[in-house]
Amino acid sequence: MKVFFRSIHLYLSLAAGLVILVTCFTGAVLVFEEELNHAFHHDRYYVKPEAELLSVTRLVQGLQEKVPGASVSAVRLYKDPERSAELTFSQESPRSKEGRQKPKEAAGKQAGKKAYVNPYTGKVIEIYVYQDTFFYTMFALHRWLLGGATGKLIVGICTLVFLFILITGIILWWPKTRNILVQRLKVKWNAGWKRLNHDLHIVLGFYTAIFLFIFAFTGLAWSFEWFNNGIYKVTNSSPKGTPPPASQYVADAQRVGFDVVYQVAAGRVPDAHYYSIAAPRDSAGVFTVSLLPFSAAHESATDNIFVDQYTGQILKVQQFGDRNLGQRVRSTFRPVHTSAIFGLPSKIIGLITCLLGVTFPVTGLIMWIQRLKKKGRAKKNKARIAAAAVAV
Repeated sequence: MKVFFRSIHLYLSLAAGLVILVTCFTGAVLVFEEELNHAFHHDRYYVKPEAELLSVTRLVQGLQEKVPGASVSAVRLYKDPERSAELTFSQESPRSKEGRQKPKEAAGKQAGKKAYVNPYTGKVIEIYVYQDTFFYTMFALHRWLLGGATGKLIVGICTLVFLFILITGIILWWPKTRNILVQRLKVKWNAGWKRLNHDLHIVLGFYTAIFLFIFAFTGLAWSFEWFNNGIYKVTNSSPKGTPPPASQYVADAQRVGFDVVYQVAAGRVPDAHYYSIAAPRDSAGVFTVSLLPFSAAHESATDNIFVDQYTGQILKVQQFGDRNLGQRVRSTFRPVHTSAIFGLPSKIIGLITCLLGVTFPVTGLIMWIQRLKKKGRAKKNKARIAAAAVAV
């Protein structure tokens, strides 16, 4: 029976090994993305606290002076007095000489920008476009191999295949005797390179299999819609949940500003890591404040406050625990997949696991080549013996 599983393990690994290597490597790079960004770009994220914070209106004005035509769609303010403010904005597309707007492709490049602003002075520290960064390249490799929808499908299929590789790997690892069990639980570092390569694949593969399985399983949520739908079906929940309330439109009424919304949200929940305020999309929309309480179970366990855009009154408060079961389960996928679920300890485990995941396609390939060479030598020896017998 193990011959059957060995064949499945081998051929699936040969088919998906290169993609698995790439996703594990890029996953290892992305584990500490936030920490590395903060370390190498400290001045982008941290400022020197001063006596008084400026209003969000002043921050927006400062951005518009530096970037004419900037339209702010979201603001993130941190409780930490040393953190800079983040303003997400789009910029009006430049017009051609004929007075017409450039094509949509050009307009799209103007969206999705983020400005880091000193909340005490209003100075724009940096205009940041994630798509232009090294980590975005790693992210795009990790998610879709830089290949759009086709790359996304390839990654999804290889991730699904990886689950079967891990399962068959555990079946092949499973020892028949106690002595074999002891051998497969530790690496024989003083052995020859062939045995060492074997142990690095078999032993370390066993210790990381459960973590790799979890990372691969949660990764399917970004590859296949049917997998996401399955989460809500299993939990008997709706993916949309309860729709947000609507603002009561008043003709010629002026919309309240980000400052009013921030004061209302901070007054309702004063202890939060940050307050992320998204502006309404239309005349019936609401300000949506997503905030991460200090008591949150993980980084995705945010609460939402919906504020009427005309009156500034709170229309609804949705705590993380108020979401349906499917939404709560789905929200854990990202911190689990990125290894952030338990902070630094889980990130270290994630980094080590992903780095070892890079080695398994290599050590497995070496084992396969060695097995082919061994079979080749065996055939040659058998042929010599047969030739010698005929000669006699």
